[in-house]
Amino acid sequence: MIAEKVASDGAVYGEVPLKSECMPFTAIPHNSRLFLDFLFQFDKVEGFYAHRPNGQAVLEHARGLVFPPERRARVADVLEKQNRSWGASDAALASIEKFRHGAVACISGQQVGVFGGPLYSVLKACSALQMAEELSAQGVPAIPVFWLATEDHDLAEIASVTMRNGCELEKLTATTEQNGNGGPVGPIALDASMQAMVAHAAELLGPGWVSDALRESYKPGESYGSAFARLFTRILAGTGMVLVDPLDDELHRIAQPLFTAAAERAEELDEALLERGKALHKAGYHEQVRVTPESTLLFSLEGNKRTVLHLAGKEFMLGAQRVARDEMLSRIAEHPEQFSPNVLMRPVVQDYLFPTAVYFGGPAEIAYFAQAGVVYEKLLGRTTPVMPRLSATIISPAMSELLARYRLSFSDLFHGSAQVCELLASRVLAPGLREALHETEETLKGHLETLRAELKSLEPTLVEAAARSERKMLYQLHKIGGKAARAELRKNEPLTKDAHRVLTELFPHKELQERVLPGIYFLAQYGPELITTLKKAAAPQCPGHQIIRL
Repeated sequence: MIAEKVASDGAVYGEVPLKSECMPFTAIPHNSRLFLDFLFQFDKVEGFYAHRPNGQAVLEHARGLVFPPERRARVADVLEKQNRSWGASDAALASIEKFRHGAVACISGQQVGVFGGPLYSVLKACSALQMAEELSAQGVPAIPVFWLATEDHDLAEIASVTMRNGCELEKLTATTEQNGNGGPVGPIALDASMQAMVAHAAELLGPGWVSDALRESYKPGESYGSAFARLFTRILAGTGMVLVDPLDDELHRIAQPLFTAAAERAEELDEALLERGKALHKAGYHEQVRVTPESTLLFSLEGNKRTVLHLAGKEFMLGAQRVARDEMLSRIAEHPEQFSPNVLMRPVVQDYLFPTAVYFGGPAEIAYFAQAGVVYEKLLGRTTPVMPRLSATIISPAMSELLARYRLSFSDLFHGSAQVCELLASRVLAPGLREALHETEETLKGHLETLRAELKSLEPTLVEAAARSERKMLYQLHKIGGKAARAELRKNEPLTKDAHRVLTELFPHKELQERVLPGIYFLAQYGPELITTLKKAAAPQCPGHQIIRL
């Protein structure tokens, strides 16, 4: 019997059946060599990562974690204050109490993209939920934590969302009276025009619990950070997920010793990062973050703008301002809320605030950890395991039927719109024409094989010439087949529409679905039980991208 759940809109959702296929990351375009070796040839990268990406390594690390009780208590107070303000469920508050009494944290996080950002934000959350459950079952109390990247300064990157509008993609972009000015995006207030954007998104999604959650979260008086937090609090209600906004002044005060150490040891840390960069290049890998001899790990908030702190001999430079070292250390001690970490120090701050058992990230974040490892070692004396988040494409029953009709595989979509259209057309050519093309190819191969055998006994050097001729003949035959398919396309308009529909939903903008379409699109279709389904998908040890058929 299918389990049922009543959503906030009164609708009854059954547990979503799960059929999953694993596609190795080696078959997915554009993955870096560093990421692939991290997954499949770890011995090549073990100089850059302290922990293998598997559950056993996470369990061993979690069992050995020691965390200061006083710091734990202060962080727990902040978590309770923040999560209550966003309307936390009893399950989330119970997680905070569990943390207060000794639980470790399974963390992931993301920028506070409008309406929750792309699907991978939800996939990250599900990865943390699943691992927290697994560790707890193995005797290590653990909670899931989602880190809101409110300190990021790229407003343009978070202010848009791409929605399905019928068979087309529509980009919705928020307008704001503030342009960000290089300051943290989290506190930026939502513009009055956000209400029209919410209304349009709700219209595209249809009535239901997700549209209600959007209206309740993205409303006047909220910021990009608080609206995202309210939305995630609602869509993850009951899961035990704890959210954290690092812009909190108290969290900055707790992390102040780490900020001070980053400034005091700036030259040492920079030298270590430069050496790590050289080692990565020597091993044939890339640096995710460029480091220079003047780099530090800190930003200072100057006039609501994040300004990079640079080394300048025995002093620091903030923009054009030269600041003595003692003065900078005094500023950090007195006003830690005016400082924030760069991307290489951010996870270290996170793991100073939490006893982190594991961090779940995408390929780029895992590459950051190859560099950040030296910062961990010098500032924390330990490193945190990092594992790839759940990566998935969700295929609806209707889309599964369409793929089956045209005998399309997911990897067929990687070749682009024109080739997918042609492939669909080739699958629906008149049976007589398809058979004629196939028979011609098989007959040609058979005759040429006989010819090669005769030539070999006459003059072996002619065999290669025959092989070249065969390739040219088959190429021309395939070319004729392609022309036939394009002719079919010209007179069969529904074919082009079907190809466009498949690409729009499964490989939009020539990218994985999870990177373009928002999580709310799928939650609106399948209900809150989709979270449970995706959490189950995060459990199998699939070293790649999962094709989830619902």
